Amino acid sequence: MITEIKLSDLNPEQFISEKVQEIRKVVGDGTAINALSGGVDSSVVTMLGHRALGDRLRTVFIQNGLMREGEAESVEATFKALGVDIEIIDARREFIDALKGITDPEEKREAITQTFYKKVFDRIVRESGAKFLLQGTILTDVDETVAGIKRQHNVFAQLGIDPQEAFGYHILEPLLQLRKDGVRAVGKALGLPEKIFTRIPFPGPALAARIIGEVTEEKLETVRKATSVVEKILSGTGAFQYMAILHADRVTGMHDGKREFGTQIEVRCWDSTDARTATPTKLPFETFEKLASEIITSVPGVVSVTYNIAPKPPSTIEAV
Repeated sequence: MITEIKLSDLNPEQFISEKVQEIRKVVGDGTAINALSGGVDSSVVTMLGHRALGDRLRTVFIQNGLMREGEAESVEATFKALGVDIEIIDARREFIDALKGITDPEEKREAITQTFYKKVFDRIVRESGAKFLLQGTILTDVDETVAGIKRQHNVFAQLGIDPQEAFGYHILEPLLQLRKDGVRAVGKALGLPEKIFTRIPFPGPALAARIIGEVTEEKLETVRKATSVVEKILSGTGAFQYMAILHADRVTGMHDGKREFGTQIEVRCWDSTDARTATPTKLPFETFEKLASEIITSVPGVVSVTYNIAPKPPSTIEAV
């Protein structure tokens, strides 16, 4: 049973001190690998790990081909300014190949999980001799996985999976007692830039979680371009999270007076505090018009743009 630390009960400085000591105690004189994606959770874990272990923590960014535009370069530059060296691991082919032909949401998540932990991290751990992997699992990840809502790729022990037996290394999860609001408070106390600790959530499976149906490089490019538009236009709304979802079926559109089959982008924008429940943000209609116009203009092949108005539950924040 995980004991939750609510934001109202959280002392960020005390939490940091305790987790730094825990990491040092567990890792001892050894080394650890840190998986950084650039999201709030992994960024906070990165700073905790480096405060605890210094250069005995090897921080890697897995370039899996599923990320937003320019993500690797942006993350590398941000953390270099903080004194943290990032190693970018190119694993794009491995992930794209692992997802080939898969349409079921849970099977896609499992394919990503196995590729991350059994292939990519297994290789990195063996090459480095590290026995520990630090990652940013939070309490909401565990809740959704255990409840059967969706299998979060970074949850193991709560499902009876021993990472040491399954993958050959231990996984340390210093943020396991926190939800997103608590993680943001710790990130601020660690000295992370505001653009990092206030960043909107981004799923572990990345853009693969925003493609309904099979993940292909062409579909990734479509949802990646749509994501850039959505994040640019909705960044000032104060919403908890916003995203573009690419639907599977082609839909009927028109171009130059003739029928044209194209794709459909669904926009989602959420008000929430901890991701357990959420309601669609009530955006002005002018914002919808701007979203539709720019997506259709700048993303090739898109002929339809919709907005999700169902709350969580029964909807979920991510579509897949």
